[in-house]
Amino acid sequence: MRYHSYLNTAKKIIEKYKGEVPFAVFLKRYFAASKKYGSKDRKQIAGRCYNFYRLGKAMAGADIADKIITAEFLCEQFSCEFLNFHKPEWNNIITKPLDKKTAFIGFDIEKIFPWPDELSDGIDMQQFNTSFFVQPDLFLRIRPGKKNAVIKKLQESGFAFKTPAADCIALPNNSKLDTVFEIDKELVVQDYNSQKVLDVLKKEDLFDEPLISVWDCCAASGGKSILAFDILGSKIQLTVSDIRESILSNLKKRFAVAGIKHYKSFVSDLSSADCKLPTGNCQLIICDAPCTGSGTWSRTPEQLFFFKEKMIAAYAAKQQQIVSNIIPQLQTGGIFIYITCSVFKKENEGMVDFIKEKFHLQLLQMELLKGYDKKADSMFVAVFIKK
Repeated sequence: MRYHSYLNTAKKIIEKYKGEVPFAVFLKRYFAASKKYGSKDRKQIAGRCYNFYRLGKAMAGADIADKIITAEFLCEQFSCEFLNFHKPEWNNIITKPLDKKTAFIGFDIEKIFPWPDELSDGIDMQQFNTSFFVQPDLFLRIRPGKKNAVIKKLQESGFAFKTPAADCIALPNNSKLDTVFEIDKELVVQDYNSQKVLDVLKKEDLFDEPLISVWDCCAASGGKSILAFDILGSKIQLTVSDIRESILSNLKKRFAVAGIKHYKSFVSDLSSADCKLPTGNCQLIICDAPCTGSGTWSRTPEQLFFFKEKMIAAYAAKQQQIVSNIIPQLQTGGIFIYITCSVFKKENEGMVDFIKEKFHLQLLQMELLKGYDKKADSMFVAVFIKK
Protein backbone atom coordinates (compact mmCIF):
# COMPACT_ATOMS: atom_id res chain seq x y z
CA MET A 1 0.00 0.00 0.00
CA ARG A 2 1.14 3.56 -0.73
CA TYR A 3 0.73 4.58 2.93
CA HIS A 4 3.33 2.01 3.90
CA SER A 5 5.55 3.45 1.17
CA TYR A 6 4.98 7.00 2.43
CA LEU A 7 6.09 5.95 5.90
CA ASN A 8 9.23 4.19 4.66
CA THR A 9 10.21 7.08 2.40
CA ALA A 10 9.67 9.67 5.14
CA LYS A 11 11.79 7.55 7.48
CA LYS A 12 14.55 7.29 4.87
CA ILE A 13 14.57 11.07 4.34
CA ILE A 14 14.71 11.76 8.08
CA GLU A 15 17.61 9.34 8.48
CA LYS A 16 19.53 11.08 5.70
CA TYR A 17 18.87 14.66 6.75
CA LYS A 18 21.41 16.06 9.22
CA GLY A 19 20.27 19.66 9.43
CA GLU A 20 23.06 21.25 7.38
CA VAL A 21 20.64 23.15 5.10
CA PRO A 22 16.99 24.16 5.57
CA PHE A 23 14.79 21.08 5.33
CA ALA A 24 12.78 22.62 2.47
CA VAL A 25 16.00 22.84 0.44
CA PHE A 26 16.95 19.26 1.30
CA LEU A 27 13.51 17.97 0.31
CA LYS A 28 13.62 19.80 -3.01
CA ARG A 29 16.98 18.23 -3.83
CA TYR A 30 15.84 14.79 -2.70
CA PHE A 31 12.74 14.79 -4.90
CA ALA A 32 14.68 16.28 -7.83
CA ALA A 33 16.96 13.23 -7.67
CA SER A 34 14.00 10.83 -7.25
CA LYS A 35 11.71 11.45 -10.21
CA LYS A 36 9.28 8.62 -9.37
CA TYR A 37 7.29 10.73 -6.90
CA GLY A 38 4.30 12.69 -8.21
CA SER A 39 3.14 15.97 -6.69
CA LYS A 40 0.59 14.26 -4.42
CA ASP A 41 3.22 11.77 -3.21
CA ARG A 42 5.71 14.57 -2.49
CA LYS A 43 3.12 16.49 -0.50
CA GLN A 44 2.18 13.42 1.55
CA ILE A 45 5.80 12.49 2.32
CA ALA A 46 6.84 16.05 3.12
CA GLY A 47 3.88 16.42 5.46
CA ARG A 48 4.87 13.33 7.41
CA CYS A 49 8.45 14.59 7.73
CA TYR A 50 7.48 18.05 8.94
CA ASN A 51 5.09 16.58 11.50
CA PHE A 52 7.93 14.40 12.76
CA TYR A 53 10.09 17.47 13.42
CA ARG A 54 7.19 19.25 15.12
CA LEU A 55 7.62 16.90 18.09
CA GLY A 56 10.99 18.55 18.74
CA LYS A 57 12.98 16.83 21.47
CA ALA A 58 10.08 14.63 22.60
CA MET A 59 10.21 10.84 22.16
CA ALA A 60 14.01 10.90 22.12
CA GLY A 61 15.31 7.48 21.18
CA ALA A 62 11.99 6.27 19.81
CA ASP A 63 11.79 4.46 16.50
CA ILE A 64 11.44 6.99 13.67
CA ALA A 65 8.42 5.24 12.18
CA ASP A 66 6.63 5.27 15.54
CA LYS A 67 7.39 8.94 15.95
CA ILE A 68 6.09 9.77 12.45
CA ILE A 69 2.77 8.03 13.22
CA THR A 70 2.51 9.71 16.64
CA ALA A 71 3.21 13.09 15.07
CA GLU A 72 0.48 12.54 12.51
CA PHE A 73 -2.02 11.82 15.28
CA LEU A 74 -1.06 14.90 17.33
CA CYS A 75 -0.53 17.44 14.53
CA GLU A 76 -3.53 16.67 12.35
CA GLN A 77 -7.11 17.50 13.29
CA PHE A 78 -9.14 15.62 10.71
CA SER A 79 -9.42 11.97 9.75
CA CYS A 80 -6.69 10.95 7.32
CA GLU A 81 -6.08 7.82 5.29
CA PHE A 82 -2.41 7.60 6.32
CA LEU A 83 -3.24 7.31 10.01
CA ASN A 84 -6.26 5.12 9.31
CA PHE A 85 -3.94 2.65 7.60
CA HIS A 86 -1.32 2.56 10.37
CA LYS A 87 -3.38 3.29 13.52
CA PRO A 88 -7.13 3.16 12.83
CA GLU A 89 -7.97 3.31 16.53
CA TRP A 90 -6.08 6.63 16.77
CA ASN A 91 -7.64 7.96 13.59
CA ASN A 92 -11.07 7.38 15.13
CA ILE A 93 -10.34 10.00 17.82
CA ILE A 94 -8.10 12.37 15.84
CA THR A 95 -10.64 15.22 16.10
CA LYS A 96 -10.42 15.29 19.91
CA PRO A 97 -8.67 18.25 21.61
CA LEU A 98 -4.90 18.02 21.83
CA ASP A 99 -4.85 17.54 25.61
CA LYS A 100 -7.15 14.52 25.23
CA LYS A 101 -4.95 13.02 22.53
CA THR A 102 -1.70 13.49 24.47
CA ALA A 103 -3.30 11.95 27.56
CA PHE A 104 -4.63 9.01 25.52
CA ILE A 105 -1.16 8.01 24.25
CA GLY A 106 0.83 9.24 27.27
CA PHE A 107 2.73 11.91 25.32
CA ASP A 108 4.64 14.45 27.45
CA ILE A 109 4.24 17.81 25.71
CA GLU A 110 6.83 19.44 27.99
CA LYS A 111 9.56 17.38 26.32
CA ILE A 112 9.11 19.18 22.98
CA PHE A 113 11.09 22.24 24.14
CA PRO A 114 13.17 21.14 27.14
CA TRP A 115 14.77 24.47 28.16
CA PRO A 116 12.11 26.33 30.20
CA ASP A 117 14.72 27.98 32.44
CA GLU A 118 16.33 29.63 29.40
CA LEU A 119 13.16 31.37 28.23
CA SER A 120 12.40 35.08 28.40
CA ASP A 121 9.99 36.20 31.08
CA GLY A 122 6.27 35.91 30.52
CA ILE A 123 6.18 32.95 28.14
CA ASP A 124 3.37 30.48 28.73
CA MET A 125 5.11 27.11 28.35
CA GLN A 126 1.91 25.19 27.66
CA GLN A 127 0.85 27.51 24.84
CA PHE A 128 4.39 27.75 23.54
CA ASN A 129 4.84 23.98 23.30
CA THR A 130 1.39 23.56 21.77
CA SER A 131 2.24 26.09 19.04
CA PHE A 132 4.76 23.68 17.52
CA PHE A 133 1.91 21.47 16.33
CA VAL A 134 0.58 24.25 14.07
CA GLN A 135 2.07 25.85 10.95
CA PRO A 136 1.95 29.66 11.41
CA ASP A 137 0.03 31.89 9.02
CA LEU A 138 1.48 33.83 6.12
CA PHE A 139 1.45 37.53 7.02
CA LEU A 140 1.56 40.46 4.61
CA ARG A 141 2.15 44.13 5.31
CA ILE A 142 0.31 46.49 2.98
CA ARG A 143 2.54 49.34 1.82
CA PRO A 144 1.42 52.99 2.10
CA GLY A 145 -1.23 53.97 -0.40
CA LYS A 146 -1.88 50.40 -1.59
CA LYS A 147 -4.56 49.22 0.82
CA ASN A 148 -7.67 49.62 -1.34
CA ALA A 149 -6.01 47.91 -4.33
CA VAL A 150 -4.70 45.03 -2.20
CA ILE A 151 -8.03 44.38 -0.47
CA LYS A 152 -9.84 44.45 -3.80
CA LYS A 153 -7.42 41.90 -5.28
CA LEU A 154 -7.79 39.68 -2.23
CA GLN A 155 -11.56 39.71 -2.52
CA GLU A 156 -11.60 39.15 -6.28
CA SER A 157 -9.11 36.28 -6.01
CA GLY A 158 -11.17 34.43 -3.42
CA PHE A 159 -8.47 34.33 -0.72
CA ALA A 160 -9.68 33.46 2.78
CA PHE A 161 -7.93 36.24 4.68
CA LYS A 162 -8.00 38.02 8.03
CA THR A 163 -6.88 41.51 9.01
CA PRO A 164 -5.30 41.24 12.49
CA ALA A 165 -4.07 44.85 12.27
CA ALA A 166 -4.75 47.92 10.13
CA ASP A 167 -2.24 47.17 7.36
CA CYS A 168 -1.69 43.49 8.12
CA ILE A 169 -3.16 40.53 6.24
CA ALA A 170 -3.10 36.92 7.45
CA LEU A 171 -3.46 34.06 4.97
CA PRO A 172 -2.99 30.28 5.12
CA ASN A 173 0.71 29.52 4.83
CA ASN A 174 0.48 27.79 1.45
CA SER A 175 -1.24 30.73 -0.30
CA LYS A 176 0.18 31.55 -3.75
CA LEU A 177 0.62 35.29 -4.16
CA ASP A 178 2.96 35.87 -7.10
CA THR A 179 0.28 35.77 -9.78
CA VAL A 180 -1.99 38.19 -7.90
CA PHE A 181 0.24 40.82 -6.28
CA GLU A 182 3.34 42.80 -7.03
CA ILE A 183 5.36 41.58 -4.05
CA ASP A 184 7.43 44.35 -2.36
CA LYS A 185 5.68 47.01 -4.44
CA GLU A 186 2.11 46.60 -3.18
CA LEU A 187 2.79 44.54 -0.10
CA VAL A 188 5.64 42.91 1.79
CA VAL A 189 5.72 39.34 3.08
CA GLN A 190 6.49 40.03 6.74
CA ASP A 191 5.47 38.29 9.94
CA TYR A 192 2.85 39.89 12.17
CA ASN A 193 5.31 40.74 14.95
CA SER A 194 8.08 41.71 12.57
CA GLN A 195 5.73 44.43 11.35
CA LYS A 196 5.59 45.86 14.89
CA VAL A 197 9.27 46.06 15.87
CA LEU A 198 9.73 49.62 14.54
CA ASP A 199 6.49 51.05 15.92
CA VAL A 200 8.52 53.49 18.05
CA LEU A 201 9.42 55.34 14.83
CA LYS A 202 5.79 56.35 14.42
CA LYS A 203 6.11 58.78 17.35
CA GLU A 204 6.06 62.26 15.87
CA ASP A 205 8.42 63.78 18.46
CA LEU A 206 11.11 61.08 18.23
CA PHE A 207 13.22 63.00 15.67
CA ASP A 208 13.18 66.76 15.14
CA GLU A 209 15.61 66.80 12.22
CA PRO A 210 14.38 67.06 8.60
CA LEU A 211 16.70 64.17 7.61
CA ILE A 212 17.44 61.05 9.66
CA SER A 213 20.57 58.96 9.10
CA VAL A 214 19.57 55.32 9.50
CA TRP A 215 21.87 52.30 9.52
CA ASP A 216 20.24 48.88 9.18
CA CYS A 217 23.37 47.01 10.18
CA CYS A 218 22.22 43.38 9.77
CA ALA A 219 19.92 44.09 6.86
CA ALA A 220 19.54 40.55 5.43
CA SER A 221 16.70 40.65 2.89
CA GLY A 222 15.87 44.27 3.78
CA GLY A 223 12.46 43.83 5.40
CA LYS A 224 13.20 46.18 8.32
CA SER A 225 14.72 48.75 5.95
CA ILE A 226 11.57 48.80 3.80
CA LEU A 227 9.50 49.12 6.97
CA ALA A 228 11.63 52.06 8.19
CA PHE A 229 11.37 53.64 4.72
CA ASP A 230 7.58 53.33 4.78
CA ILE A 231 7.37 54.92 8.25
CA LEU A 232 9.94 57.72 7.85
CA GLY A 233 9.35 58.46 4.18
CA SER A 234 11.49 61.16 2.58
CA LYS A 235 13.24 61.91 5.89
CA ILE A 236 15.31 58.72 5.74
CA GLN A 237 18.97 58.63 4.72
CA LEU A 238 19.52 54.89 4.60
CA THR A 239 22.65 52.78 4.90
CA VAL A 240 22.50 48.98 4.87
CA SER A 241 25.13 46.35 5.57
CA ASP A 242 25.40 42.60 5.91
CA ILE A 243 28.00 39.88 6.00
CA ARG A 244 27.97 38.76 2.33
CA GLU A 245 27.83 40.51 -1.02
CA SER A 246 25.25 37.98 -2.26
CA ILE A 247 22.84 39.10 0.48
CA LEU A 248 23.19 42.75 -0.51
CA SER A 249 22.82 41.83 -4.17
CA ASN A 250 19.42 40.25 -3.47
CA LEU A 251 18.52 43.21 -1.28
CA LYS A 252 19.35 45.58 -4.14
CA LYS A 253 16.84 43.81 -6.40
CA ARG A 254 14.19 43.96 -3.71
CA PHE A 255 14.81 47.66 -3.05
CA ALA A 256 14.43 48.39 -6.77
CA VAL A 257 10.92 46.88 -6.74
CA ALA A 258 10.10 48.65 -3.46
CA GLY A 259 11.08 52.04 -4.90
CA ILE A 260 14.09 52.61 -2.62
CA LYS A 261 16.62 54.29 -4.90
CA HIS A 262 18.90 56.38 -2.70
CA TYR A 263 20.88 54.44 -0.12
CA LYS A 264 24.40 53.29 0.71
CA SER A 265 25.48 49.69 1.24
CA PHE A 266 28.61 47.85 2.28
CA VAL A 267 29.71 44.36 3.27
CA SER A 268 30.88 43.86 6.84
CA ASP A 269 31.22 41.08 9.40
CA LEU A 270 30.17 43.01 12.48
CA SER A 271 31.17 40.16 14.78
CA SER A 272 34.81 40.80 13.81
CA ALA A 273 37.03 43.18 15.79
CA ASP A 274 38.28 44.90 12.60
CA CYS A 275 34.92 45.15 10.81
CA LYS A 276 34.05 47.89 8.35
CA LEU A 277 31.80 50.63 9.74
CA PRO A 278 29.81 53.50 8.19
CA THR A 279 31.41 56.91 7.73
CA GLY A 280 29.82 59.34 10.16
CA ASN A 281 27.62 58.74 13.15
CA CYS A 282 23.99 57.62 12.86
CA GLN A 283 20.82 59.01 14.37
CA LEU A 284 19.13 55.61 14.22
CA ILE A 285 20.69 52.15 14.22
CA ILE A 286 18.52 49.09 13.63
CA CYS A 287 20.14 45.83 14.72
CA ASP A 288 18.09 42.76 13.80
CA ALA A 289 20.75 40.58 15.37
CA PRO A 290 21.77 37.09 14.24
CA CYS A 291 20.16 34.77 16.77
CA THR A 292 18.98 31.23 17.43
CA GLY A 293 15.74 31.97 15.57
CA SER A 294 13.89 30.11 18.30
CA GLY A 295 10.84 32.35 17.94
CA THR A 296 10.35 31.05 14.39
CA TRP A 297 10.79 27.33 14.97
CA SER A 298 7.12 26.50 14.45
CA ARG A 299 7.80 27.50 10.81
CA THR A 300 11.03 25.51 10.63
CA PRO A 301 10.63 22.74 13.23
CA GLU A 302 13.74 20.92 12.01
CA GLN A 303 15.78 23.67 13.68
CA LEU A 304 14.24 22.81 17.05
CA PHE A 305 15.00 19.13 16.47
CA PHE A 306 18.71 19.71 15.80
CA PHE A 307 19.27 22.55 18.27
CA LYS A 308 21.81 22.18 21.09
CA GLU A 309 21.56 24.24 24.28
CA LYS A 310 25.20 25.37 24.13
CA MET A 311 24.33 27.39 21.02
CA ILE A 312 22.43 29.94 23.16
CA ALA A 313 25.62 31.19 24.82
CA ALA A 314 27.45 31.17 21.48
CA TYR A 315 24.83 33.43 19.89
CA ALA A 316 24.77 35.73 22.93
CA ALA A 317 28.54 36.15 22.71
CA LYS A 318 28.24 37.00 19.00
CA GLN A 319 25.51 39.53 19.74
CA GLN A 320 27.68 41.19 22.38
CA GLN A 321 30.50 41.57 19.85
CA ILE A 322 28.16 43.02 17.22
CA VAL A 323 26.58 45.63 19.49
CA SER A 324 30.01 46.52 20.85
CA ASN A 325 31.08 47.39 17.31
CA ILE A 326 27.99 49.30 16.25
CA ILE A 327 26.85 51.31 19.28
CA PRO A 328 29.89 53.65 19.16
CA GLN A 329 28.56 54.73 15.73
CA LEU A 330 25.42 56.16 17.38
CA GLN A 331 25.11 59.93 17.77
CA THR A 332 24.33 61.51 21.12
CA GLY A 333 20.55 61.66 21.24
CA GLY A 334 20.38 58.81 18.73
CA ILE A 335 18.09 55.78 18.91
CA PHE A 336 19.29 52.17 18.97
CA ILE A 337 16.77 49.41 18.24
CA TYR A 338 17.83 45.87 19.14
CA ILE A 339 15.73 43.03 17.69
CA THR A 340 15.80 39.23 17.79
CA CYS A 341 13.44 36.47 16.73
CA SER A 342 14.51 34.55 19.82
CA VAL A 343 12.67 33.43 22.96
CA PHE A 344 15.86 32.91 24.98
CA LYS A 345 16.61 35.25 27.89
CA LYS A 346 20.37 35.41 27.21
CA GLU A 347 19.68 36.81 23.73
CA ASN A 348 16.96 39.20 24.93
CA GLU A 349 16.87 40.59 28.47
CA GLY A 350 20.47 39.50 28.96
CA MET A 351 21.55 41.65 26.03
CA VAL A 352 19.54 44.60 27.37
CA ASP A 353 21.48 44.37 30.64
CA PHE A 354 24.77 44.13 28.71
CA ILE A 355 23.97 47.23 26.61
CA LYS A 356 22.93 49.29 29.63
CA GLU A 357 25.95 48.29 31.72
CA LYS A 358 28.65 48.60 29.03
CA PHE A 359 27.37 51.57 27.01
CA HIS A 360 25.13 53.33 29.53
CA LEU A 361 22.33 53.74 27.02
CA GLN A 362 18.93 54.59 28.45
CA LEU A 363 16.30 51.94 27.86
CA LEU A 364 13.10 53.50 26.54
CA GLN A 365 11.10 50.29 26.14
CA MET A 366 11.45 46.56 25.64
CA GLU A 367 8.90 43.93 24.76
CA LEU A 368 8.62 40.25 24.01
CA LEU A 369 6.19 40.11 21.09
CA LYS A 370 4.50 36.75 21.61
CA GLY A 371 3.47 34.99 18.43
CA TYR A 372 2.64 31.52 19.68
CA ASP A 373 -0.95 32.53 20.44
CA LYS A 374 -1.42 34.28 17.07
CA LYS A 375 -0.02 31.69 14.61
CA ALA A 376 2.91 34.08 14.21
CA ASP A 377 6.59 34.32 15.13
CA SER A 378 7.74 35.46 18.57
CA MET A 379 10.17 38.38 18.59
CA PHE A 380 11.93 40.66 21.05
CA VAL A 381 12.58 44.38 20.67
CA ALA A 382 14.40 46.86 22.90
CA VAL A 383 14.69 50.60 22.18
CA PHE A 384 17.50 52.72 23.66
CA ILE A 385 18.58 56.34 23.49
CA LYS A 386 22.14 57.62 23.82
CA LYS A 387 22.17 60.49 26.30
